Amino acid sequence: MQLGLTWPLQGLLKLKNVPYGEPLARNQCWDAHCITLRGRSSLLLVHCASRYTCVRFDMTPGDWASLRRIVPEEIREGLLDAGLEPKTVERYLADCGEVVFTRTHGRREVAFLNRAWEDVLAADWLLDESTHHQLLLGGAANGLLCRCAEFTETDTALAHLRRSLGE
Repeated sequence: MQLGLTWPLQGLLKLKNVPYGEPLARNQCWDAHCITLRGRSSLLLVHCASRYTCVRFDMTPGDWASLRRIVPEEIREGLLDAGLEPKTVERYLADCGEVVFTRTHGRREVAFLNRAWEDVLAADWLLDESTHHQLLLGGAANGLLCRCAEFTETDTALAHLRRSLGE
């Protein structure tokens, strides 16, 4: 799985010379950004093909250092929240393989990441400070009508995700 890191996230992780990465199917790529929610450092993950969004709240320095471990866990939770069958989720994660850090996946994908970020900020009132995984916040962002990189029609990020993963 390619995880495209935004410039601010590369800076936070103190990474230099992050590669572009080999061409890969867009549905196996996610872009990641560090955002602040209620004054706490948080992780925004956006599926490059569908604009499906996962949010992990209150990341510690140790969490950021363990990003390669945390990302698949957060994506697994997010895909299960989407109502995907557990076997479908596990097959998807296995097909994607290990997390490889790359640069973000293009202007269009980053533009959709920025829109997803705006949707998350607008739904801030749904944030649950008692947990890292933000089920309601992600659900609100993924339930809005939007456009995405893989499909031309407007639909919810959830519907785009299901179509992208063949559900």
